[in-house]
Amino acid sequence: MAKQDFYETLDISKSASQAEIKKGYRKMAIKYHPDKNPDDKTAEENFKKAAEAYEILSDDNKKARYDQYGHAGLDGPQGGGRGGFGGGGMDMDDIFSQFGDIFGGGGGGGFGGFGGGGGQRQARVKGSNMRIRVKLTLEEIAKGAEKKVKVRRKMQAEGVSYKTCTTCDGSGQQMRITNTILGRMQTAATCGTCSGAGEIINNKPNDADAQGLLIKEETVSISIPAGVTEGVQLKVGGKGNEAPGKNSIAGDLLVLIEEIPHETLKREGTNIHYDLYVNFSEAVLGTSKEVDTVSGKVKIKIDGGTQSGKILRLKGKGLPSIERYGTGDFLIHINVWTPQELDKTQKQFFEEMSDHQNFRPAPNKSDKSFFEKVKDMFS
Repeated sequence: MAKQDFYETLDISKSASQAEIKKGYRKMAIKYHPDKNPDDKTAEENFKKAAEAYEILSDDNKKARYDQYGHAGLDGPQGGGRGGFGGGGMDMDDIFSQFGDIFGGGGGGGFGGFGGGGGQRQARVKGSNMRIRVKLTLEEIAKGAEKKVKVRRKMQAEGVSYKTCTTCDGSGQQMRITNTILGRMQTAATCGTCSGAGEIINNKPNDADAQGLLIKEETVSISIPAGVTEGVQLKVGGKGNEAPGKNSIAGDLLVLIEEIPHETLKREGTNIHYDLYVNFSEAVLGTSKEVDTVSGKVKIKIDGGTQSGKILRLKGKGLPSIERYGTGDFLIHINVWTPQELDKTQKQFFEEMSDHQNFRPAPNKSDKSFFEKVKDMFS
């Protein structure tokens, strides 16, 4: 069954601004919220779909990929895929943890007016995200890589314990009732005692901070898919800073990819360019050369009479597409090295050959100009 268009899910146009996307999500989240639709599986499914649509469309990189390729552009590991919603289905805790961005205040906030259900939901606080940079060689990008990095992140101290906040009874919110000319209005605000966590410190070890956290070093394994590009951001869920409380969830570790420039190879999208220099005799007589590609050594044949500027294309020897749309090519640019110093015999030979008909430039119609070669290279 085909997936519903994300823009249709949020009932917005494809040209919607970020503010309109946020507004559309807020509208759908309120409409299908579980507290407003208890034991309604259809409403719960629509609630998850709205959260997934917002998770993609609120991220400029994921939105651009979705606009270009549709759902197919999100099925691979590109740029972290669908984040916390990909593959294994939706996690309601993850959805509620991001409501602070949409409705203000702590996670799950703003729903206290729905028949009392929202005000009793246990608060869940998410820790802050952490960002690191990982450098990759062209060979690692071609094959994918498993990197282990050491990170220092906040974690709950051993022996720390928490108890339910007595001010908000664990909801993370304080309800206020105000009399207006329109009647009594009920509003929810973040609890000032627990800062929206729903829990407060019960027992704190001496080496922990005021929230019961301390900084620990941990080795994190990062699986990097083949074909990533400079600037792509991957997400390792739950490896950011932890938050206080028994019901809290850890933030994410955001990994920014940096590409280490190669000494001889130049990347252009999924294609790779290589400058191969041959001497005058090799260009005239022809030769065989062994070339290092990102997938191993390849032996190529250079025909006699090869002109400088000729491009040899090795299909499928470039980099894989992160969107899984095939593999690029390896383009070899032939450069004929002209001798800069000649001895007397060599100089005499070329002087004798200068007027020979075989040494006169006579390009065929099939010989493309430099501009035509550049055009073919990018086609």
